[in-house]
Amino acid sequence: MLTNINKSMKSFKEKMLDWKNRLKDRHMLTIVVVLIAICIGTGIFAYKKQTEYRQTMENQYNFAFFELVDYIQNVETYLAKSLISSTPEHGAETLTEVWREANLAQVYLSQLPINSNELANTAKFLNQVSEYSYSLSRKNIYNEALTEEDFSNLKQLHQYSVDLENTLNQLSLEMNEGKISWGELTKKGNTIFAQQVSNISQDSFNNINQNFGEYSGLIYDGAYSEHIISAEKKGLIGEDIDEETAKQKVIEFVGQDRIDQISSNGLIENGNIAVYDFGIQVKNGDKNNPLNVSISKKGGHIVLMNYNRNIEAEVISNEEAIQKGKEFLNSHNFQNMKETYYLKQDGIVTINYAYEQNGIVMYPDLIKLKIALDNGEILGIETTGYLNSHYERNLTEPKITKEQAKSSLNQDLEIFSEGLAVIPTEWKTEILCYEFKGRIDDTDFLVYINAETGREENILVIVDTPNGTLTV
Repeated sequence: MLTNINKSMKSFKEKMLDWKNRLKDRHMLTIVVVLIAICIGTGIFAYKKQTEYRQTMENQYNFAFFELVDYIQNVETYLAKSLISSTPEHGAETLTEVWREANLAQVYLSQLPINSNELANTAKFLNQVSEYSYSLSRKNIYNEALTEEDFSNLKQLHQYSVDLENTLNQLSLEMNEGKISWGELTKKGNTIFAQQVSNISQDSFNNINQNFGEYSGLIYDGAYSEHIISAEKKGLIGEDIDEETAKQKVIEFVGQDRIDQISSNGLIENGNIAVYDFGIQVKNGDKNNPLNVSISKKGGHIVLMNYNRNIEAEVISNEEAIQKGKEFLNSHNFQNMKETYYLKQDGIVTINYAYEQNGIVMYPDLIKLKIALDNGEILGIETTGYLNSHYERNLTEPKITKEQAKSSLNQDLEIFSEGLAVIPTEWKTEILCYEFKGRIDDTDFLVYINAETGREENILVIVDTPNGTLTV
């Protein structure tokens, strides 16, 4: 009897255990199914978002491409019109349109997912069309007739624009037929653009560069025309560095003995120059006012340093501060820098220094220093202008003399100083000018006369304030 009861109890326990195991297996199966469902759902969501992103980028690239095609067509049309313009007024209007349309074409060309090296000749062609048409429009504005050489150059430019337009129209057809995928191109990063589409467009993109193979800036490679067409920052030389190397450069620049603590803010790439950014707690300094330093990713150049502290008293003069600034720049391999203008505020003087080449001031190559007037400490430096523009110019000799340039000035201008300077223009080019500083009545001026043409390029008013010398 007991034996039967024990057997029954054992059987019951086995069944209960089996039931628990089955229940556990079902529970695990449910969890697995739920997890699989979550993974599938997440994957579908991610795929959908990725597809939407790719479609958005495709739309943006398509828009940029077709805008490029339209502006190239406009360039060709206006160049054709310029060949038959009979009056300076109409010629100036037409050539100004060429300049505008070529500039806009460059904007949309730059938005395509193409390595800058792939269509370098095309970009250069557009820049040169822009530059040359602008220079000829200026001749028309000054009521000068275009020469036979000018018309010959315009005719050649027009033929190049026709070649480019034809090639882009062919590509436009292929885009409409879905033979070219911008998304596929962006996935492959720096892979050569022409190679990506050679099988489906019969080397159409290669043909763009081949069309301009003989074009080498024969039209308007003046002394400063490369300033606008170079995608590379002139003064930003050297290889890319990593964050640790940048940190060591910061320590060298600031001085290990001044640093209590240093922290990295990472790589910042959305500015004019990609930089590694660092914050520094200065020994015995205000914890709420760190010293900030930015080092360029390319070449490891100092781009920005800024430090704020209270200045209790002004002990050194502006002249002493200017000299300390020059010594600081020299010690950091910024040679031949000449002070231009300054602003003084709250015991700090901010001084602009421009590079000087063979006695000629290069205003684009600008560095700003912030100097404390209590002890001459350099509180800040900003080198963006210098890194964007600095290189040794191959300057041509002025075509007019200083006396000829002076003869075009207002006769009432009392001249204090005169010399040569390179000035930037709003079109991102540079012009060699005679710079005259003078006064009429109680107002000081800077007048810039083109050293090649004798034209008045710019006039600045010098404002002397209690806090410094400014120009407007």
